Amino acid sequence: MQQAADFVYPPGGWARAFQYVKHRVRRLPDTPERIARGIWAGVFTAFTPFYGLHFLIAALVARVMNGNILASLTGSFFGNPLTYVPIGMVSLETGHFLLGSRARPGTGRSFGGKFADAWGDLYHNFFAMFTDARADWTGLTVFYHEIFFPYMVGGVIPGVICATICYYLTVPVIRAYQNRRAMRIRRKFDEIKANAAAAQERAADAGSDAR
Repeated sequence: MQQAADFVYPPGGWARAFQYVKHRVRRLPDTPERIARGIWAGVFTAFTPFYGLHFLIAALVARVMNGNILASLTGSFFGNPLTYVPIGMVSLETGHFLLGSRARPGTGRSFGGKFADAWGDLYHNFFAMFTDARADWTGLTVFYHEIFFPYMVGGVIPGVICATICYYLTVPVIRAYQNRRAMRIRRKFDEIKANAAAAQERAADAGSDAR
């Protein structure tokens, strides 16, 4: 129960979780463009109906795009308990609009109800293979035609738009962070060199005084 609660609302809140994810992305050892392509893959995948497979799909898309795979896993968190509902609604509405489809008469079940019916069919029909019970795919058929397929088609356009926006936001942020980090490292290195040179000079002066 606690794990489910932490998934919906992480310890420390979503703001802290976002800051942690942002920190991890900025420190990835890769070019800004490859990191941004990974983010693109993750965000786009969040608009697909393949729940439970988002990490795998994001990694595959990032691989095809020559993006950073770790960044793609991070980008897939664009889909989270706060965004699942709006993402689902936008994707479904877009899909039904593009397909010119709508819910069938007599199947006025809610979004969650159709999910439940589909899982119920899978559960029932699995055991039907070992018993005399009759398999019934009605719920899964309705789910596919009214939820899954429209969601999959409709998620492409908003997914591409949001992923592209995130790409162009990510590149300058990562580049600026990497430049600042490189400057800090360079200053630290120069400081170490200066301290070493000063120490050598003091040692040389001490040797001259001793003679």
